[in-house]
Amino acid sequence: MKLPAVPLPHASLPWLLAVALVTTLPHGLYQPAWLSGVAGLVLLGVTWRWWRGYQVSRAWLKVLLVFAGCAGILVQYRTLLGRDAGIAMLVLFMAMKLLELKSRRDAIVVVILGYFLLLTHYFHSQDIPTGLWLLASTLVVTGALVQLHGAPQEGPRAILLQAGRLLLQALPLMLLLYLLFPRVSGPLWGLPADAHAGRTGLSNSMSPGSISELALSDEIAFRARFDGPPPPRAARYWRGPVLNHYDGREWKAEDFRSTPPSLEALGAPYTYTLTLEAHKQHWLLPLDMPSRLPESTELKAEMTSNGLVRSKEPVTSRKNVAFTSHTRYRLGLDDPPGLLQANLQLPPGRNPRTLALARSWQRENPDPAWLVQRALQHFRQEAFRYTLSPPLLGQEAMDDFLFRTRQGFCEHYASAFVILMRAAQVPARVVTGYMGGELNPVDNFLVVRQLDAHAWAEVWLTGQGWVRVDPTAAISPGRVESGLESALPGREPLGGMVPVSMEWLKAMRHRWDALNNSWNQWVLGYTPERQREVLSRLGLDNPDWRTLIMALSTSVGLALLALAAWIFHPRRETDPARAIWKQALVRLEKQGLHCPSWESPLALARRLETEAPELARPVQRLARLVCAARYEAKPPKMEALRLALRQLP
Repeated sequence: MKLPAVPLPHASLPWLLAVALVTTLPHGLYQPAWLSGVAGLVLLGVTWRWWRGYQVSRAWLKVLLVFAGCAGILVQYRTLLGRDAGIAMLVLFMAMKLLELKSRRDAIVVVILGYFLLLTHYFHSQDIPTGLWLLASTLVVTGALVQLHGAPQEGPRAILLQAGRLLLQALPLMLLLYLLFPRVSGPLWGLPADAHAGRTGLSNSMSPGSISELALSDEIAFRARFDGPPPPRAARYWRGPVLNHYDGREWKAEDFRSTPPSLEALGAPYTYTLTLEAHKQHWLLPLDMPSRLPESTELKAEMTSNGLVRSKEPVTSRKNVAFTSHTRYRLGLDDPPGLLQANLQLPPGRNPRTLALARSWQRENPDPAWLVQRALQHFRQEAFRYTLSPPLLGQEAMDDFLFRTRQGFCEHYASAFVILMRAAQVPARVVTGYMGGELNPVDNFLVVRQLDAHAWAEVWLTGQGWVRVDPTAAISPGRVESGLESALPGREPLGGMVPVSMEWLKAMRHRWDALNNSWNQWVLGYTPERQREVLSRLGLDNPDWRTLIMALSTSVGLALLALAAWIFHPRRETDPARAIWKQALVRLEKQGLHCPSWESPLALARRLETEAPELARPVQRLARLVCAARYEAKPPKMEALRLALRQLP
């Protein structure tokens, strides 16, 4: 027998509209404008009809809107599957469900859909503001659930308080699940279809203007935590893609052998851990030059023959990787002639004036070390300018740069220097990565941002191997010694960074960065390795998934038993008037009178007029005071109740 549907109370609809609003509103930042417009119009229409007296929409209208919405999503995303299309479908279904609300069952569907939509926000962002929004949204959705099953006429404050209590009761179980549930590699929301989407950062090619564009972004590229003091700023070169092929306009990275070059470490080592943001590429960006690579089986780090440190798989989620590096070293002393010859390649017939200048220097003195200093001297003596906004270059880009514009960013100077060296028969290559970093005094992490992106050069010298040469330092020494902000002339824009004079705002940014880092390390970065580290401190060394499931089941069982004991444990009376009345009942029971707990004070007083006349008057006086204390707007003082209690025999 089919039970009749329970009609939806009129007071429940505002809660369901709030559920739809808080769960779909943030998706407006990522989904097409037309879908947000459709959802917004439906929400406004349902709100207006509720105000006028809610009625269910016609069936043909709902069917038409669903088919039109699905067709629009199919045209927009070319599919109905995947992350973005799937979220769009959920937003559409949430809006359409509001058009057919007529029973409590429909309302429950909206609430469940709201809980599910909350999870989808982590597909786009996992930062602290998103977490706070989702926490507040969960409170609203739970409040709607409480309103549907509680007293429909209760006020919003009482409903939200009840929802908050429910969430607090779930907090211990949530913490147990977070700590003990077996972790998987990578976030659960990393869908394969979106795993290789592009992100801001370095690429495996470089052309004029490609790195200067990154200087307009203050997004964090990675953080570094050193076991001891970090190296000085001038030695903080973070090695990324090594570019050796030039086509006259663009530098590209060619595939290199996986055989690492010879490395002779000089000076003291630096041991540190990088927290890499997801950049969707293979390079790991260590401090130049690493002598010990990460031992993680997940990353499978390796060093190629040109000194690039890369992982087998692209970095698609935040990773913690440990390195040991030396800022003084000899690299590639025994590189084979074929590798050196590849670093002399130049496109024929391109940039003739640049090639002629280098060959004139070579005729003057063929010594490679002298040629390096001669090129740097040329940059210092001529009217070159370091700028984020250089003029556009023509077909012969390096000729234009060296002899006409003489304005450029680090990629211009590194490219020009390497071309000059190759034209003078000195093996050279371009290295891209990051330079510098700002130490956060709050958590002692070194923060490296996209605006710290940099390009420099390496030349191969007999007896020294590959030697780093930074032509930018010849033009703007402040870039190396003090950072990009102090190196730029005038008031060129710099990615929204805080001016040095605003120290209070800079201190606030340091605290916010430290808070974000803690969130990343202990919430988003709670990887299988971090879980094993935490559990080892609790006495569970190297637990497998079976051990974790057993520990989780035991902990949850104990937590439920503790919760049951707390629920059924008799509590001390918190109402003082009721507590005094219970003491009076105990006294009356001792005199042989039957006083059931369900009987009201005034009813008991009336009954005692015939059963115990000598007690009727003091009991009646106390009963009236108890009722007044509990129900009247101006209750009597508690001292009057205590005096009436003492007057009982």
